[in-house]
Amino acid sequence: MHATQFFEFARRIADGATDGGTVRMPPVAFRPIAGDEVARTVGRVAVGSPLNGSIEIAGPEPFRMDEFFRKALAAWGDPREVVADPHAHYFGAELNEPDLVPGDGATFGEITYADWLKGTAGE
Repeated sequence: MHATQFFEFARRIADGATDGGTVRMPPVAFRPIAGDEVARTVGRVAVGSPLNGSIEIAGPEPFRMDEFFRKALAAWGDPREVVADPHAHYFGAELNEPDLVPGDGATFGEITYADWLKGTAGE
């Protein structure tokens, strides 16, 4: 099973892309998913019939990576500025447009960013 980035890693991703008070994010497609949905899918696949292949799972909402982090930091009250930078690295790699989204036939979760954010209040 292949999953897109987890909402739960968003703060770490932002921290890793921070230079001073600026978060540099590539303006590429990004479709994060809640870890709970990944866990449920792993469980369902583990007890189901053999797939003899792989599946991809992603969050229900498409974002541009820079826009997602701009929105997330604002929701967290984080004053860092998010800058769209096509040459920004994501864990050491320069990204191309399709690198962080699933291909055709992917399964999509149901927990939206807003729903996930409500469940993390106080973290």
